[in-house]
Amino acid sequence: MKQFKLWVLAATLVSGTSVFTSCSSDDDDNPVVPTDEVEAQLRQMTLREKVGQLFYVRPECLDTTIHFNNSGSIDVSSDDIREIKLQAVNATMRGVNEKYPVGGVILYAHNIEDEAQLAAFIPQLRALKGSPLLCIDEEGGRVARIGRNTNFNVETFESMGAIGATGDPKNAYHCGNVIGTYLHRYGFDIDFAPVADVNTNPENIVIGARAFSDDPQVAAPMVTNYLQGLYDAGVTGCIKHFPGHGDTKADTHYGYAQSLKTWSEMLDCEMITFKAGIQWGAQLIMTAHIATPNVTGSDIPATMSPLILQDKLRRELGYENIIITDGMEMGAITQQYNPAEAAVGTLQAGADIVLGPQHFIEAFDAVVKAVEDGVLTEERIDQSVRRILRLKKQMGRA
Repeated sequence: MKQFKLWVLAATLVSGTSVFTSCSSDDDDNPVVPTDEVEAQLRQMTLREKVGQLFYVRPECLDTTIHFNNSGSIDVSSDDIREIKLQAVNATMRGVNEKYPVGGVILYAHNIEDEAQLAAFIPQLRALKGSPLLCIDEEGGRVARIGRNTNFNVETFESMGAIGATGDPKNAYHCGNVIGTYLHRYGFDIDFAPVADVNTNPENIVIGARAFSDDPQVAAPMVTNYLQGLYDAGVTGCIKHFPGHGDTKADTHYGYAQSLKTWSEMLDCEMITFKAGIQWGAQLIMTAHIATPNVTGSDIPATMSPLILQDKLRRELGYENIIITDGMEMGAITQQYNPAEAAVGTLQAGADIVLGPQHFIEAFDAVVKAVEDGVLTEERIDQSVRRILRLKKQMGRA
């Protein structure tokens, strides 16, 4: 697989010492996707095909025979989903997918049994309408869907915090490269890693050792080297969780969480790692569902905030690639918004991809209706689809 490649361009200060990595460019290894190719494909797409590109879903979202609540809809936040172990594409899923194409599919631990099952599942998923990219959370440490599965014989890692504690970014590269190598071998395109958060709050219950460090000057080169390791193995990384989940106490999987930092304070800490990732050439940045009241002046989650996603991330930091949400089935979103509000609202805020909607069909239909009603313009949808198609073409998946 070939895709966009950019080495770290700027010096990162670590304990007062400048650390540089080389700038490398090779036209044969870094194909530029002509704009007219993307535009030609975009012109041929129906509205539903475009909207489908904006959704990255769990396999269970396509199986309407799975019910967890009185409305007859799947509740993918339920622990019961782990008992289903959906590990193959069935006829129901194919039928739903004919009307509801998807841009990507994310697999969780319960979707993966062993190498034989995964080898059969991956091509079934690739055959779905929408040419979905295949994604996974494989950070290393405690978040490793394959690494923690005893049916797979892969190198495992204690934690990113342990790697950060070595002070040697080469160890982060090794981690990313090892993980990227086996993910690529098994057929994945995107790894939702590394964590770019700076774990500055000792009471943080969700990030902790998932972060490389409580010092952004240590974390930044770890993040970019991990990204490079993934890239060199043929897998696209995703830095998360913008604008930083490291200074929180609560877990957004279950409800409201906030950072009380000002933007100035974030620029001196969290933004050091995110800027490094952006300068490296990160293709995806995942949002956090945290509130930042001293930045936005409200309790709105960052995922739903145009100030965070457009004013700060896009305009101030100059990020031009894909913004993907954290899982929209998480409590910090579902306790405040229904699936339709969440999907339409995050696209209005500036996100490109809606990850893991609680009720995919409801969310999909809401986005289509929002365009038909003028709440969202088709031009706005096209902005996101362009970014997604460009990445898919770079990866040879479109």
